Amino acid sequence: MGLRILLPSVLCGLSVVLTGCATPMSGDVYSRSNAMQMQTVQYGTIERLRGVQIAGSQSPVGMIGGAVVGGLLGSGVGGGLGRDLATVGGAIAGGVAGSAIENNVTQQNGVEIVVRLDNGRTVSIVQAVGAQMFSLGQRVQVLTAPDGTSRVTAG
Repeated sequence: MGLRILLPSVLCGLSVVLTGCATPMSGDVYSRSNAMQMQTVQYGTIERLRGVQIAGSQSPVGMIGGAVVGGLLGSGVGGGLGRDLATVGGAIAGGVAGSAIENNVTQQNGVEIVVRLDNGRTVSIVQAVGAQMFSLGQRVQVLTAPDGTSRVTAG
């Protein structure tokens, strides 16, 4: 009876944690560390656009959360040595599944944007698809933060 109440709570909490771990990577979203930081601005023209997938993250959170849930499920099977084996097996399988779930939940659609800068240099920047829509020949700004991360915005 307790497992029936505990399991949905753990699964719900895990999904909230995993969703919260997804870091938006679009040109519209700034991390706290990028806020109020001076960025270099260069202007250019979009030469090529290509849809890409940005891989999801695989932090210990998904694996550990999945292992906990798997272990809880396994501990409800049988008794004695069988229960112990089911608990360990459930924890291992849950850890693998939790890691895969985290990867899928945090995966994002992205766009590779190739920009010919006004200085003649060509750069390629991958960012998540955001509210801004880009088109070939469009004038844009390439913003580069002190840590080297860059983003493309309408210019």
